[in-house]
Amino acid sequence: MKTSTDHPDALLSRRRLLQAGGIGAFGLGHLGFNLPGQLEAATAQAAAGPAAATARSPIKSCVFMFFYGGPSHHDTWDMKPAAPREIRGEFQSIATRTPGLRISEHLPLSAGVMDKLAIVRGLHHPMRNHNSAAVEALCGRTPLKGDLELLANDPLTDFPCYGSAVAHLLPARNAVPAHVALPHVMYNIVMLPGQTAGFLGAAYEPLQVNRDPNAADFRVSEIELPGDMKPGDLAQRQALLHGMNARRSHDRQTATAGIDAYYERAFALLQSDAMQRSFQIGHEDARTRDRYGRNTLGQSALLARRMVEAGVRFVSVHDKVHNGPDNWDTHSDNFGRLKNHLLPPCDRAFATLVSDLHERGLLDSTLVVWLGEFGRTPRINASGGRDHWPDCFSIVLAGGGVQGGATYGASDKIGAYPDSKPITPGDLAATIFWRFGLDPATRIHDSTGRTYRLAEGEPLRALFG
Repeated sequence: MKTSTDHPDALLSRRRLLQAGGIGAFGLGHLGFNLPGQLEAATAQAAAGPAAATARSPIKSCVFMFFYGGPSHHDTWDMKPAAPREIRGEFQSIATRTPGLRISEHLPLSAGVMDKLAIVRGLHHPMRNHNSAAVEALCGRTPLKGDLELLANDPLTDFPCYGSAVAHLLPARNAVPAHVALPHVMYNIVMLPGQTAGFLGAAYEPLQVNRDPNAADFRVSEIELPGDMKPGDLAQRQALLHGMNARRSHDRQTATAGIDAYYERAFALLQSDAMQRSFQIGHEDARTRDRYGRNTLGQSALLARRMVEAGVRFVSVHDKVHNGPDNWDTHSDNFGRLKNHLLPPCDRAFATLVSDLHERGLLDSTLVVWLGEFGRTPRINASGGRDHWPDCFSIVLAGGGVQGGATYGASDKIGAYPDSKPITPGDLAATIFWRFGLDPATRIHDSTGRTYRLAEGEPLRALFG
């Protein structure tokens, strides 16, 4: 917003200064910062309410693994071996480290760490299409526009994703971003909603990585200094910017507080040794990389662990980019796709992440969440697939103080509806925020001043000892 005290030369000098430093508006956009026209809406901040008491210390980080398309709960975490074949399908169950708790034969590595996992059965919501269901899964909310197949993003009214809400209420640590999303943005014709800061504003957007960490030349150039710039040059530009800011009027300082915060964040990232090192996945031991799996998902999970070590509070790992035949939307050939393509890398990445965090002493302070936007139909269709089913599906929690080897709730005998302890995405949201030490009743507000609860559900306290 321009005021009567703004001088055109001062504004131009400021712009040129930043562009000369290689962090102009285009670069800031890639880092998740507001573009100039968006800055004003992002300056408001809501203070966190009193944190709800937890049985353990609040977690430091969360790794949120989202499997786009809707994994079949019948063929993974909630098998029905006594049901008719058209319900139970082709897969057999196997024993796990927890006596009496059995899961799919195609999750053998997860079976080996079941003592660290909790399966939550009976999650449900009303959204039957991918885009609207993604809002439920990624934000813990029912979208205001309802169950639309191609629900598109609207930054003025969209609910914030979990990581952005955490970034809004908890300051970043050690000059690292509060929220990192990788390795891509997800699309279903339009950008899949639920991946952004929504009405909280672009100040709380994730640092979005859009490169495959399994690629030999993987690097995140947006947080690297241009090749011809030295750290001292950047410090000099930052000092000049501070000097310009100090000479502005009080009104001007208030009006541009948002953009100043973004520039400071950009300077911090460009000078953060911790962030530079955390993205250097090539320095990781080759045996560890092999253990996670030499594929996009496996290396993304490994990169998530490195983000946790660097101090990032929330890491979103997205499996699959587009809605199509290579993702978890198994309307046809459900069993072949799961067995041959989808479950092996998922099993390896998830189980290895849990084990690796445990071995490094990080699992108790890091909550790991495994989920999709919905489950699949109990009955197998004529194409050998299962269709969308949000009426009952499973998610898995690990770490963060969760009781391992546990189940919470149950589905009915064919996995169609919750039979006991049904939960909503709002309950999952409340659980995540509660484990961060945030009160789910905290009020957040949009750019119009309308307020919302941080989470509409209640934490699953019984799962945490």
